Amino acid sequence: MTKHEAGPAPERDRTQQETGGSGAAARQDDGAQVGTGKEKAGVPEAAIPELVIISGMSGAGRSTAAKCLEDLGWFVVDNLPPALIPTMVELGARSQGNVARIAVVVDVRGRRFFDNLRESLAGLDGRGVTRRTVFLESSDEALVRRFESVRRPHPLQGDGRIVDGIAAERELLRELRGDADLVIDTSSLNVHELRAKMDAQFAGDEEPELRATVMSFGFKYGLPVDADLVVDMRFLPNPHWVPELRPYTGLNEEVASYVFNQPGAKEFLDRYAEMLRLIAAGYRREGKRYVTIAVGCTGGKHRSVAMSEKLAARLVAEGVETVVVHRDMGRE
Repeated sequence: MTKHEAGPAPERDRTQQETGGSGAAARQDDGAQVGTGKEKAGVPEAAIPELVIISGMSGAGRSTAAKCLEDLGWFVVDNLPPALIPTMVELGARSQGNVARIAVVVDVRGRRFFDNLRESLAGLDGRGVTRRTVFLESSDEALVRRFESVRRPHPLQGDGRIVDGIAAERELLRELRGDADLVIDTSSLNVHELRAKMDAQFAGDEEPELRATVMSFGFKYGLPVDADLVVDMRFLPNPHWVPELRPYTGLNEEVASYVFNQPGAKEFLDRYAEMLRLIAAGYRREGKRYVTIAVGCTGGKHRSVAMSEKLAARLVAEGVETVVVHRDMGRE
């Protein structure tokens, strides 16, 4: 497993701000998973392709995510009716390993077929197909801005406004979002940052048991919508009010030392890391492969950054492949 990155504070500060994150890139198995023996006769079990479903809000970056997987060697099919997904997997299995990984983009353009998605995926589970669902999320404000910038209507707005189409789509996709293995909020991401997130999750040669994203953020900029767990560091004194520490971030050794020398900081780290150990074990038992842990403070610059780095290091020590993202660092 890739180790959690470390380095001189100034250089890491600059790298974090340019890339939006740090940490180990997640890895996955290049080969297809072995099935349960329920495959049709004549099709080797090892030839069953791995499947990723890409869905989410229109304008949230589905095409970018699909292109990223295509660049990584996946066979990508856009807007395939859900009822045809089992057929696509069958054709991949008959390719004798030439199509080992398939990504299917499912969106509201095929809404009359959308009700068949759950049934189709349930049938694949019975055949031992390894599959994951990636859901691209974004705020209403960001989606409206994107549609207005390209002067295109939302596919569901009809005679109404863009916000009406967005609301209808959120309701249509509610259950799928809840079932997703990975939710990526693209509200504040550019194309390159989204590709970096996809690369971190799907590039590589080995499939980890569990992948985690530890994200620092500032409460004054809003909660991350893709967070599975949220913790609040505002119970610790704020280094912002220490003049000599104010210009730096939680990646700076002096800032981190100040944070962890405060009463309760080390105890919180120990106890929360212990709780994450229990949660990670439960996620593995339930087959959940991704978790996003959001660590907040007022501005997302000092306390949350320092704690995120320590929590990520603890997760790595527990065998969890971890990516660190400092969402709001540098915004002040």
